[in-house]
Amino acid sequence: MKIAIGSDHAAYKAKAEIKQFLESLDHEIIDEGTYSEDSCDYPDYAAKVSRSVQNGVAEKAILICGTGLGMSIAANRFEGIRAALCYKKELAILSRLHNDANILCLGARTQSVASMKYIISAWLETEWEGHRHAARLDKIESNPRGQHAD
Repeated sequence: MKIAIGSDHAAYKAKAEIKQFLESLDHEIIDEGTYSEDSCDYPDYAAKVSRSVQNGVAEKAILICGTGLGMSIAANRFEGIRAALCYKKELAILSRLHNDANILCLGARTQSVASMKYIISAWLETEWEGHRHAARLDKIESNPRGQHAD
């Protein structure tokens, strides 16, 4: 599978380890940066990775910053992106089953790399259930600015 990955400076080292982990599982990795621990702005990397998924260059993606919060907020601004911040295996599974999450967000300052690998494995192995969840995703996609009927 083609997986885009991106991080800010806070998660640069974790990204390197996760990238190596994914390559060991025979995934093709598209590294969208950052490429050093020099201070940078996470929205820039969330945008690059989100566009890779939007354009079909990557099937799924992983974003890592200090907490994962900023990356998830920034990525979810892009049409068709369903970025999920997951700090437990159960959340990763449910993000795929119910929400068809196409970007996994993680926090380098709140999770160990070992924990991230465990979560990533569960996320990649879980398929979307569809069925009743499809109508819910359609509602989200048809109202990108959140203008749902009450």
